[in-house]
Amino acid sequence: MDTQTTEMTDLTDPAPLACALIRKPSVTPLDAGAQFELIQALETLGFSCQRFRFGEVDNLYARRGATGKNFCFAGHTDVVSAGAEDSWTAPPFDAVIRDNKLWGRGASDMKGAIAAFIAAIARLDQTGARTPSSISLLITGDEEGPAVDGTVKLLRAIADQGERIDHCLVGEPTSAHAIGDNIKIGRRGSLNGVIRVVGRQGHVAYPERAENPVPVLLDLLTKLKERELDDGAPHFQASNLEITSVDVGNRTHNIIPAKATARLNIRFNTNHKGRDLESWIEGLVDAAREGFDGGVSAELTTTGEAFMTRAGDFTDVLQDAVEAETNRRPVLSTGGGTSDARFIKDYAPVAELGLTGESIHQVDEHCRLDDLETLTRVYARVLSLYAERIDK
Repeated sequence: MDTQTTEMTDLTDPAPLACALIRKPSVTPLDAGAQFELIQALETLGFSCQRFRFGEVDNLYARRGATGKNFCFAGHTDVVSAGAEDSWTAPPFDAVIRDNKLWGRGASDMKGAIAAFIAAIARLDQTGARTPSSISLLITGDEEGPAVDGTVKLLRAIADQGERIDHCLVGEPTSAHAIGDNIKIGRRGSLNGVIRVVGRQGHVAYPERAENPVPVLLDLLTKLKERELDDGAPHFQASNLEITSVDVGNRTHNIIPAKATARLNIRFNTNHKGRDLESWIEGLVDAAREGFDGGVSAELTTTGEAFMTRAGDFTDVLQDAVEAETNRRPVLSTGGGTSDARFIKDYAPVAELGLTGESIHQVDEHCRLDDLETLTRVYARVLSLYAERIDK
C-alpha cells in the first residue's frame, strides 16, 4: 500500500487535504493510500483510528471522545474510474486548482466533503469552541462498488465492539445547485430484476415445432408495466418500474429464438417493502409458465429498502446550520439514487449533506473552492449546534 503522505500544517483549510486525497487514485476497491492520508490528519486532531479490511476493501473508523452523544460523519474514499484520461482537461488524479475550482476525480464525490468535515473540526478546535462529546468518522472504500465489503460490514464490526452511533451525517453530494439547497433525509428503495424465458428454437415457417419465448416475455413485461405502484408517499415521489434491457440475441428473420431476457429496476417509496414487490413479480412469473412448454424464471435482488429520517432535533440542526451560513433554508428531500445511508439507517438517524453533484462521475469532475469553504463553515456550524442542543 502506498503510504506516502503530504504534510499539511494547516488542517483548517480543506483544499490541501482534498488535493492530497484526490492524488491517491483510489478507484474501487483500491485504497492507494487515501485512508492513510485521513489517519494522518485525524490523529493530529486527537482521533483514535482503526482500519478494517474486508475482502479487497479498506475501511476506517475513527473516534474522538468516549462520552455523551456520538456524532458520526460517514463517507467514502473510493471513486469511480476516470475513464479515458486523455479526455480530461487536466489529469484526473493531479488535483489541479484553476479558475477557483478544484479539478479531479473525487473532488465532489466525495473527497472534498471529507476534507471539509475535518477542516470544520480543526477550526472549532483552533477557536476553542465546543464540539460534540464524541465525534466519529465512518469511511469506506466500497461505496462506488458492490457495497458488500464496506459500510455494512464496518457497521457490524464496530457494533460488535460496543460502539453506538447516535446521529450520522453522510457527506454525499446532495446539493443540487448551491450548498445546502437540499438535505437528503431518506432514499427510495431499489430492486433489480432479471427475467429469463427459455423456449425452443425453430424455423418461423414451422412454429408448431418451436416454442417462442418472446411473446411470453413481452406479455409478462406488459403486465409489470400495467400496474401503477402508487401515487407517492410523504416526502417521496411515486414509485416507478423501468425496463432497462430486452435481449434476444437473434439477428435472423426466419429463426424463432431459444431464449429471451429482460432486466428491470424498481425505485420504490415507503409504501412498499422489497420482499412484497419480489413476491408480486414471482407471482406473475408463475402465471407466465402456465401453458408454456418452456422455462420462465426471475432473479430478483432488493439492494436497499426505502427509509426516511423523521424531522426533529437532528434535521433542525442541519437546516439551521445551512440557513445560518447561507441565508437559505434547505429542502428536506428523498430524491435521487441509493447511498450507504441505506445501511446506516438501521443503526442511527441519518441524513446527507455535501457538495453539488453537477459533475460527479463525469470527465473533468470538479468543485468550486467557494463551495468547499461554504461547506466547511456549514459543517462547523452543524457540530456547534449539535453540541449545544442535542449533546447537552
